[in-house]
Amino acid sequence: MCRLVSPALFFHPTNERGPKRQKRIHEAKKICSQCPVQRPCRDYALAVREPFGIWGGMSEEDRDRILGLGRGRGRAEDTTERSA
Repeated sequence: MCRLVSPALFFHPTNERGPKRQKRIHEAKKICSQCPVQRPCRDYALAVREPFGIWGGMSEEDRDRILGLGRGRGRAEDTTERSA
């Protein structure tokens, strides 16, 4: 199903926040809910710890919760040292 839709629906643009982000996620999840390979897609994203996009009807935050990661923990952009 997702092959028929723009990838932009499944991957957020830089700095997308708030209602606009939530609407895009909701629309992407609706597409996923009709997909015959939703479960394998989701399982793949969890297995490889896919850090970006909607996969198998799950957002980055959904996958982080299942994997027991805090928001953004374990992601490449969060590996830099932060000053106190």
